[in-house]
Amino acid sequence: MNTSTRENPHPRKWSTFAICLLVALVPNIDLTALNQAVPHLSRDLDPSATQILWIADAYGFALAGLLITMGGIGDRIGHKRLLLIGTAVFAAASALTAYAPSAELLIAARALLGVAGATLMPSCLSLIRRAFTVPKERTAAVGAFMGIAGLAVGLGPVLAGALLDHFWWGSVFLINVPIMAVALVAGAALLPESRNPAPGRLDLPSVPLSVLGVLGAVYAIKEAAAHGLDETRVYLSLAAGLAALAAFLVRQGRVAEPLIDVRLFRRAAFTGSVGTNMFAMFTLVAQSLIFSLFFQLALGWSPLKAGLAGLPGAAGAMVGGAALAPPLIAALGRARVVALGMVLSAGGFSVFTVVGLHTSYWTMLPAMLLSGAGMGMAMTVTGDTVLASVPKERSGAASAISETATELGGALGMAVLGSVLNAVYRNVLELPAGTPAPAASAARDSLSGALQAAARLPQELAAQVGDAARGAFVDGMHAALMCSAGFAALVAVFAPVTLRNVPKDIADAEEPELVPAP
Repeated sequence: MNTSTRENPHPRKWSTFAICLLVALVPNIDLTALNQAVPHLSRDLDPSATQILWIADAYGFALAGLLITMGGIGDRIGHKRLLLIGTAVFAAASALTAYAPSAELLIAARALLGVAGATLMPSCLSLIRRAFTVPKERTAAVGAFMGIAGLAVGLGPVLAGALLDHFWWGSVFLINVPIMAVALVAGAALLPESRNPAPGRLDLPSVPLSVLGVLGAVYAIKEAAAHGLDETRVYLSLAAGLAALAAFLVRQGRVAEPLIDVRLFRRAAFTGSVGTNMFAMFTLVAQSLIFSLFFQLALGWSPLKAGLAGLPGAAGAMVGGAALAPPLIAALGRARVVALGMVLSAGGFSVFTVVGLHTSYWTMLPAMLLSGAGMGMAMTVTGDTVLASVPKERSGAASAISETATELGGALGMAVLGSVLNAVYRNVLELPAGTPAPAASAARDSLSGALQAAARLPQELAAQVGDAARGAFVDGMHAALMCSAGFAALVAVFAPVTLRNVPKDIADAEEPELVPAP
């Protein structure tokens, strides 16, 4: 990036930031708000157990499968145009979701939300990348954007709980419509365009290969977590996904106009940042998944109270990303800030192991803030590094690759850590004598199953089964969080290696020499 460009910052950078932030808030809130709405919509639509799973997963499957494609399309047609299209479709799909009269139509509407959601994050990050040309300002903007977007994930259960106390389940989705309408009007008037001036044609055969590859991997991970590794469909979907990904990568290296430029992976900064993001998200899912179950099932808190209890972790991530990361990069360098952030996260996860059924919430608070701040620091640095280490014209595809890796890391973390929790839970659960066989079978399946089975038992026996299940769950929670701490520590060790040659201030890359990754 030349000096003159740095001296003439984009005149609409802060309006661009505000609009992109507004757009990103909605899907992040929606992601966790659904969990609160499921019990309510189940009473109205009476979905089967399989349909409930698809209601939860349809959005994520569509999102993960189309991120790479949408990033490439945005680089070609312009990220402003793609963002406006995605915003309009997201608003329409939210209205369809809110008024879905059946489980089948609700699943279809959620899938359409995922299609729209895949256009949003790569476009937002690409527009921010183009608007903020000074490296330090860009880092601060990315940190604030990712931190506030992360806070929105924590706000989802709170907002949903408040709405569900007064309105029907569809209100959780209908509230998206006016917010996206404001973003659509403001974006059309104020957003600058961001696209590759010579993008070439979209390589259509690459699209189904990328979709099948990512979906196959994500589906295999989710099925393994839900049903174990002895299911044939797990291996079939994984094999299909890996084969499609291999074919996709081979094709990208051979065609003249690839969907993504595989040479990006030869940049140490890009590859190291994407890998770090993936494994950081692997550890992060523990806090959102496990503590939601702990607060609501083990402690018996309401959804609204549980949502409020989880906010400090999200607030810590915002502070770590927006306030701490930029000055620490200047003082320590990018690799050390990532390592420091992951060490803090590992320490926070470790502190959680003292938490039990009778532990004060105030004992948990420092651990939540510590782990959240550390994760915010690390993921701000890696997110900014991904954007800055590639030319502007490829920022959409680069952001999409990073987001896809994050989705895979989250799915993998959910599967592995969930399996650890369940394995320890079943191993240590000791049910009282006299527990009927059907109740014992349900109790060994999960804490939720144990509490539902206990509700049908005599009072004294029910209390004993419930106490045993809650105690076993806490043991499983401790094991899963220690795994998270271990993985975070590993990322802290490897980050200085993968990011060792990345400068503190990365000027906007044009077509720099490709540096082989270590």
